[in-house]
Amino acid sequence: MSEILHELVLASEKAACIARACREEETLFQLLIEEKKEDEKNKKFLTDFKTLADVLVQEVIKFDLGKKFPGLEKNVKGEESNEFTNELGEKIIVKVCPTEEETARLLQKVLDNNEPAAKKLAQAVHQNLVVTDKTLDASNVNIPQTDLAVWVDPIDSTYQYIRGSADVMPSKGIYPKGLQCVTILIGVYHIDTGLPVMGVVNQPFAIKDPETNRWKSQWYWGLSYKDTNICSVQFSAINGETTKKLECGLSDHGACEKNSYGVVTSSAESGNILRSLTAVCGKNLHFAAGAGYKCLCVIQGLVDFYVFSEDTTFKWDSCAPHAILKSMGGGMLDLSECLKIVKQRKKLLDRPDLLYNSEIQEATGADKWANKGGLVAYRSEEHLERFLDLFVQHLQLQNDLHQ
Repeated sequence: MSEILHELVLASEKAACIARACREEETLFQLLIEEKKEDEKNKKFLTDFKTLADVLVQEVIKFDLGKKFPGLEKNVKGEESNEFTNELGEKIIVKVCPTEEETARLLQKVLDNNEPAAKKLAQAVHQNLVVTDKTLDASNVNIPQTDLAVWVDPIDSTYQYIRGSADVMPSKGIYPKGLQCVTILIGVYHIDTGLPVMGVVNQPFAIKDPETNRWKSQWYWGLSYKDTNICSVQFSAINGETTKKLECGLSDHGACEKNSYGVVTSSAESGNILRSLTAVCGKNLHFAAGAGYKCLCVIQGLVDFYVFSEDTTFKWDSCAPHAILKSMGGGMLDLSECLKIVKQRKKLLDRPDLLYNSEIQEATGADKWANKGGLVAYRSEEHLERFLDLFVQHLQLQNDLHQ
């Protein structure tokens, strides 16, 4: 199983190289944007886009996993279809061909006969990368390959990828928008239980070299299965910044100081939710683009929770970071179910985990795989119930005021 995770890390880094290659030439990049069809759109946005980078990354992950683990590619699911339309209106099925030359010829059709650009992308697709990780290499966990399936979000926060700036400054380590909010998400779940077991989150635009202006990526991985929990995240320091120490929890018997929790959410969140979060968090409420990046803020310890009540995140957004959080002792739950339990003054004994093996029967298109009840991502079991209790108190107060 650790061999699969190692391959996922390699695939994420190859995907990051493709994402960067697609942005390096402005003329090339403008050719890549295609508006999504109605049933593919995320209703959160008035317009949504897919790019050749999205489609190509997803196909590369499928191809590389299938080459190393035959059959697994059949259980790889993702956000994008592999049909692309070029400027001439030709519909082309994007795939990875057996050789670099064949892939280049296929991509040349997509790119309106732009041979140099097609060759550049094909080279990125077929390159051989090496990734070394002592912790990952030392792990030895066995799960039958037939028990596993994969969710892929090839480029999360596509809008930031297309329009995002490289010059956004972070606030308390958190980027509200920009290229840093772009992530590549590869999550593996157990087909029978629906629970995540492995995940990789890659930031293709994590670090910019001031001399060359070239970007480098940073990746995070986690594995959680039965009694085995390992991850790449160092708890003492991440990215050179000391992780936040939580000083408030259930052991305080309700003596938690106001505004001690850090939360990240979306600016599109509803008014009552935002007012309630502000009451609990004060100045420690942050906003950021990209579901994957907001989850990463929790993984990095920049915030304690990611809260979102809407149904506009999907299984491909949450599976990878959920696996990492689970390996750290945290997790990701259905927010609406959590709120029901807390409102009834019950303990979260049976955690309503997000599950990844079943679709919403009455839904169509992408909505079949929506996180229907919203989500709460957390890194500390100890502080979850206390936070939710405070949040529900303020939420009920807001509802009373607006009735």
